[in-house]
Amino acid sequence: MKNYIELASKRITLQEGVQAIEQLLLESFVNPGISTKELARKLLLPVPVTAAIKKELIKLGALRQDRGVCCTEEGAEYVRQKWGFDGLDMDLYRKLLEDCDWMAELADILSRLYEWFPARPQVNVEIDQSKCTPETSLRRAILCLKHHALIGSRILCVGDDDLVSVSLGLLLKRLFPEAVQHKAWITVVDIDDRFLAFIADIAWREGLPISGHRADLRKPLSQKQLGTFDCFFTDPPYTLPGMSLFVSRGISLLKQKTGLPIFLSFAHKSPGFMLDMQREFIRMGLMVSEIIPHFNEYEGAEMIGNRGQMIVLKTTEQTTPKIKGGFDDALYTGEVKRTMRTYRCRECNGSVQVGFQQRFSTIEMLKMRGCPRCQHHTFDLVNKKSV
Repeated sequence: MKNYIELASKRITLQEGVQAIEQLLLESFVNPGISTKELARKLLLPVPVTAAIKKELIKLGALRQDRGVCCTEEGAEYVRQKWGFDGLDMDLYRKLLEDCDWMAELADILSRLYEWFPARPQVNVEIDQSKCTPETSLRRAILCLKHHALIGSRILCVGDDDLVSVSLGLLLKRLFPEAVQHKAWITVVDIDDRFLAFIADIAWREGLPISGHRADLRKPLSQKQLGTFDCFFTDPPYTLPGMSLFVSRGISLLKQKTGLPIFLSFAHKSPGFMLDMQREFIRMGLMVSEIIPHFNEYEGAEMIGNRGQMIVLKTTEQTTPKIKGGFDDALYTGEVKRTMRTYRCRECNGSVQVGFQQRFSTIEMLKMRGCPRCQHHTFDLVNKKSV
């Protein structure tokens, strides 16, 4: 069978990369009869570029023009084999692409997530962990599908205390009701053995295509996985060094292709911070494709208003990780923004200092262990200063 993508890429030079050809062929497969203008709108491409790609794929025999654009039998078979679409529930797939009421359509998945999420390990705030809601985790998986990065892809989660890997796996399982016939595979790299074990247990019980690997991102990742993934998710520490490190490690594992998506969850920050962050994107050769405010919802994350943004980045020909070797600088919020807090115990009225290089580095740790004098677990903040 012809490799239509490779042949078309040799005939037409695109700044948007091979990914644009793949996306156009996929859209034509999913929406037979789609117009050239609608293809251009969906793919965010100029109409002349869209028309040029379409023309080459028609010449190669992958597409035909018939009251719109659609795949030929050969083109459709190529899509099914390349991306593993055999057995896919196309009705559900199309509904999710078109902004349907996904909470109703995927009520069964949400039900499973509501069973698993309360059993998650306790967050470790020293490494900036926080718990997103089940709806947020599933919403991220649907966003992956909308970017045509779910079916037939190798997906990476750089840190996963939000169980995005589980939502991705359950969505794949729902889209392939007969059996897990798809070619997708989900990999999690995380420093927290508790979450890796928890995700592995869910994957085993639910029959999900997830593998986990312990990794300290301060050190370079495994050479075996370099250049093997089609996209990645990350919800890094909400510091510039944390964002740069996590994104750099993810980039190092992506295939060297233009247009691959990176799904970056991050807190809403000041204009100055966001400007600095976008400078970091430019240094890494990344394009900001989309920013969705209030996309993420977290449990008990009052410091960020329980909400965070989703930033969708795309790779370019200049994409390269900013951090390639080891990383020894401050990374997490408690390291970058060092503070000392004084709490007063409500029971014995004693004072306890919490913060950098103290016996208790966080208020959560103090509450868990109790007052050193009376073991009481309720405290009031009386003072806060930078150190």
